[in-house]
Amino acid sequence: MRIGIDVLRARRFDRLKGRRVGLLSHQAALTADGSTSAQLLQRTLRPWLVALYGPEHGFFGQALAGEKTYTRIHPDWRIPVYSLYGERRKPAPEMLAGVDVVVCDLQDLGVRCYTYLATLRNMLEACAEADVEVIVADRPIPLPQAVDGPMLDPAFASFVAPCPLPLVYGMTPAETARWMQSALGLNVRLSVVPMEGWSRADAAWDGARPAFLPPSPGIKTWESAMTYAATVFSEALPGIDCGRGTNLAFRVLGAPWLRAEAFCQSVSRQRLPGVTFHPYRYVAALAPHAGKELDGVRLTVTDPALFRPVQTSASVLQTLAELYGRARVWRHKGVRPEWFDKLYGTDRTRLHLNSGAPLKPLFAEWARDRQSFDCARKQALLYT
Repeated sequence: MRIGIDVLRARRFDRLKGRRVGLLSHQAALTADGSTSAQLLQRTLRPWLVALYGPEHGFFGQALAGEKTYTRIHPDWRIPVYSLYGERRKPAPEMLAGVDVVVCDLQDLGVRCYTYLATLRNMLEACAEADVEVIVADRPIPLPQAVDGPMLDPAFASFVAPCPLPLVYGMTPAETARWMQSALGLNVRLSVVPMEGWSRADAAWDGARPAFLPPSPGIKTWESAMTYAATVFSEALPGIDCGRGTNLAFRVLGAPWLRAEAFCQSVSRQRLPGVTFHPYRYVAALAPHAGKELDGVRLTVTDPALFRPVQTSASVLQTLAELYGRARVWRHKGVRPEWFDKLYGTDRTRLHLNSGAPLKPLFAEWARDRQSFDCARKQALLYT
């Protein structure tokens, strides 16, 4: 298979020749020969690559989650590297001055709270206002068939909830751009470069594509990208560790009070589709449990087509509350209910889970609320 940037290369960058190019990307955007998209464009276009733009974690991918980055001059190429996660999160007009076309090539996850979605939206809006063309070079996402979780409540819109779609929305970056252009009414000159030889069934990272590099410090592997939406609640519930700082970030859950064997038996009886749970002892790397050996649980996605990570997260939280008490899950030191609501794009999920009510009505509500989105998504899809 070929990713979008390699399709552009096969076409000898015919859509970029003689045009001043800006690139929204990062060092996780690898090509077939192992170079980054930026390195490929720089050596091919030379003086025509005039500006770079970096999302959260920075163009060079060195910043931690939530850490501001700053605009700088590229140390080798002497062109600006504009930060879109610092003083500004949307390109200012002067950041697009002298640019004819912006190429977007980000390794995304297809999860609403992963901030590359917001950065893509901001770039599309800024380019629409500046009358700059946008070309989105496509890449795989880990769960292209999963549409799961609550729709965004407009009252909870934020940088981690920038668009009216479900928490997990099952669209590649190019498909997402197409959906945005239509659903948000963006008057932007947009074109996309689809992948070749890729289908939605091709969710496993099987080596028949560029190597995988972490798009952010917490997403170290393709497996972490798959389970991210199932465990990201731990950002708001820090009493439950998710392995951040270890090689299994977002693939494990642990707490001093958790008993893995009992938990795995209980959650396995629910027969959650496409995922299994296994006891896994590990040492937590970050506070509040840093340095402690935890009786943890490891998640394994067994069928990406069936896995529903947000439903899984709700089932995990409900099981933890039933086995160990609601207070340990929802009322420990450092809990941030407002951040949980931002991540999920609504307060209804938290309130339902706190009530102890059955989950089926909640999942049915999610499905009803996203019916119109499902129709719009179908119009934006590029692959079967």
